[in-house]
Amino acid sequence: MIINGMERKDNEFYELHIAGLTRYLQKFSVSDNLDIAAFILFGDVELAECCARELLKKVPDFDYIVTPEAKSIPLAYEMSKQSGKKYIVARKGVKVYMDNPVKVSVRSITTQKEQTLYLGHEDGDLLTGKRVLIVDDVISTGESLKAVQELVEKFGGNIVAMCAPLAEGDSASREDIVFLEKLPLFFK
Repeated sequence: MIINGMERKDNEFYELHIAGLTRYLQKFSVSDNLDIAAFILFGDVELAECCARELLKKVPDFDYIVTPEAKSIPLAYEMSKQSGKKYIVARKGVKVYMDNPVKVSVRSITTQKEQTLYLGHEDGDLLTGKRVLIVDDVISTGESLKAVQELVEKFGGNIVAMCAPLAEGDSASREDIVFLEKLPLFFK
């Protein structure tokens, strides 16, 4: 198989069909018995645009988008651009401009360690009583979603949906999320 002008082994990549596009996702080991296919929106403007368009067709009305830092930011930006609604980023660290930040800890499959998400009152207070759409790039264990959900609830936001282009592994059977395609896990 030739990908980006280079000869590659078929088993190194997963062929993904999503939002009318085809992408080849490189597989990476996350443990001795498990590989995942890396879905990376950074730098792929066409993919972000198409996934945003298709997700917006599937989600209910909302006032704000909230997304965890960092891989889902291009998608949140594009969904904001297409919908005309503001997006807010739950940050991985406290910034000097954050007003009295609230924090929630999370452990996701891709980071493999505990991390903390922060949302300051300058953004969080905007969510009070508003319809909030939580956006991520891939829903796998759901831990990142739980952390963002907890932050939104601490500010009194009303979560109307949680979405991502891909639901990985068992997450594809969840009924409380909106997604475009399933992404398999690769057991060794």
